[in-house]
Amino acid sequence: MVSSKRRAVLAAVLTLPVALAPRKPRAATPDLADLSRLQLKDGAAVPELHFSTADGTARTLADYAGQGVVLNLWATWCVPCVAEMPALDALARLVAGDGVAVLALSSDRGGAPPVERFYRDKNIRTLPVLLDPRGDAARAVGARGIPTTLLIDRAGKERGRLEGAADWASAEFVAAIRRMAGPAAPAHSLGKPDRGSNA
Repeated sequence: MVSSKRRAVLAAVLTLPVALAPRKPRAATPDLADLSRLQLKDGAAVPELHFSTADGTARTLADYAGQGVVLNLWATWCVPCVAEMPALDALARLVAGDGVAVLALSSDRGGAPPVERFYRDKNIRTLPVLLDPRGDAARAVGARGIPTTLLIDRAGKERGRLEGAADWASAEFVAAIRRMAGPAAPAHSLGKPDRGSNA
């Protein structure tokens, strides 16, 4: 007959291999960068970029003339890209009233379906599905990898760039983006009549 003390020791020994068994490594979640990682730029003109919507409609950066643009280059298979997409989606909601467009150009070769599926799975509701499957935009702006994000002012000039994932919806990023985009043009300068004028 085994004593209660020996039983306790035996139980501890039998459970030891389970406790020491190697655990399955968790997928690393990339850290989201803060504003200190943003590279300020001298305001060189951004080249004309071509991309398309989910239904194949051609778009260029010129379609967003007069707006500030946050241009993000990403793909659904890119772990740091995936980590920052909810923050980009939140940013799009926060700056929508400021005349700032958040454009996330996917380089997925499968076109719209993987991006649409990703948006559904991750509850991305504000960002439009925009496609650059051959990576033409990334090459045109000299991106060294993805994710890369450019901050473009209302005159189409690059004011900042960040390589890697960031917490785009943080108060410091939102303020910096509004500042770099510059003030929105008054309504009368966009072709609307000025009610105070006699013309």
